[in-house]
Amino acid sequence: MVVCALLLLFGFQSHAQNAPVERPKVTRILFLLDASGSMMAPWEGQPRWNVAKRMLAKMVDSLNAYPNLELALRVYGHQSPNAEKNCEDSRLEVPFASRNAAAIKKKLTELKAQGNTPITYSLLQSANDFPTDKSSRNVLLLITDGLESCNRDPCAASIALQRKHVFLKPFVIGIGAERDFGKQLECLGQYYNAAEVATFRTVMNDVIAKTLSKTTVAVNLTDAAGQPVESNVNMTFVNNVTEQPEYNYVHYRNDQGKADVLDIDALQSYDLVINTVPPVRQANIPIRPGTANVLTYKTPQGTLWLQSPPLTPNPYGTMRAVVRTPGGTTVTASTFGTRQKLLTGNYEVEALTLPRTVRRITVKQGQEATVTYDAPGTLNITTDLKGYGSIYQLNNDESQTWIYSLPDAGSSKLNLPMQPGAYRLVFRTKTSTGSKFTDVRNFSIRSGQTTSVAIFGK
Repeated sequence: MVVCALLLLFGFQSHAQNAPVERPKVTRILFLLDASGSMMAPWEGQPRWNVAKRMLAKMVDSLNAYPNLELALRVYGHQSPNAEKNCEDSRLEVPFASRNAAAIKKKLTELKAQGNTPITYSLLQSANDFPTDKSSRNVLLLITDGLESCNRDPCAASIALQRKHVFLKPFVIGIGAERDFGKQLECLGQYYNAAEVATFRTVMNDVIAKTLSKTTVAVNLTDAAGQPVESNVNMTFVNNVTEQPEYNYVHYRNDQGKADVLDIDALQSYDLVINTVPPVRQANIPIRPGTANVLTYKTPQGTLWLQSPPLTPNPYGTMRAVVRTPGGTTVTASTFGTRQKLLTGNYEVEALTLPRTVRRITVKQGQEATVTYDAPGTLNITTDLKGYGSIYQLNNDESQTWIYSLPDAGSSKLNLPMQPGAYRLVFRTKTSTGSKFTDVRNFSIRSGQTTSVAIFGK
């Protein structure tokens, strides 16, 4: 057998990088076997049931001596005849244990295929079959010749149990089918169509090899020219079935420029999120089980320097800026006086001053783009009156742009940091008796200076 020739490596490392040496993980494989009445249909001159039992017996025999491996057998459709339509006909026949091939083979000789196909119920029951050991790798292998017959949704059940980490992405082997019903079962997990006996044998060996062989992944992050110079970026391997993060790493590259090697469980399928700004997401990354995978992605970066204005102290306090793509999608918010790495490309940087200031920049590989704003001045409204009003920026074409509303009916005393420029204050006191009593004042703001404006009510 192919599986017997494998160098089976258990004990995948913990997700924590600095953890002490741990004992190897236990891998648990639950065989979920279809014993419905349709399994008695002929398959290349013999009942499907006989072929499935014989192949499964050989498989558990070949696995019996391996360390850190436990097997179990759950069967459905074998306790009640099909006429009873029993949708709870499922039972754990052999619990998990190491070196229990003999118990599984003995049980297989005692079972009879006769009943219904309660796949969903069996999946839900399997949640109680696996011991509550969070450090183990739980694998489920479903062998079936038909679809759910109890009007339930096995796909939803499978995803829910994966989300709860009851088991990893299951394997599903459809046997003896005249047609490939995999489209209806592939949502359960990784589906194999074994229409022939020889194919069934090959698939069983392949599944076990993928389950037990060690898989590693190294991720190269390159510049625009393809040189692996980027590093120190957070990376997340997201299970693209459950959409949950499975591994979080901060990328490391040694002095020779080589990325380190990560132990990644190949029984699941992943999207890789490289948390640059903005992030790069690679869907369904190609990981081959049992091999040393090397993945390469371009993540060229430059730096945005938000340079503080030449004024101390800054009346704005700690000012921030919003960075957006040209399409308007916000990628980050940063504080002036700091540097932020960004993927190369074009951006809009909006400084949260008054009025808002937008700069268009281009970030280039390994270079620094600088954004700053003029040192602000201060508007001082001196009259202690209550009322309503707004501040407008005066444009070169003599139009005006609203930038700020005074606090409604509050005190008109105000000290407001503002960018240098020409402005207009439009105000009406709360006690005035008509719109005609609106007061309009033009004023200018200069860097580092205070401009006082008095409001007179009528």
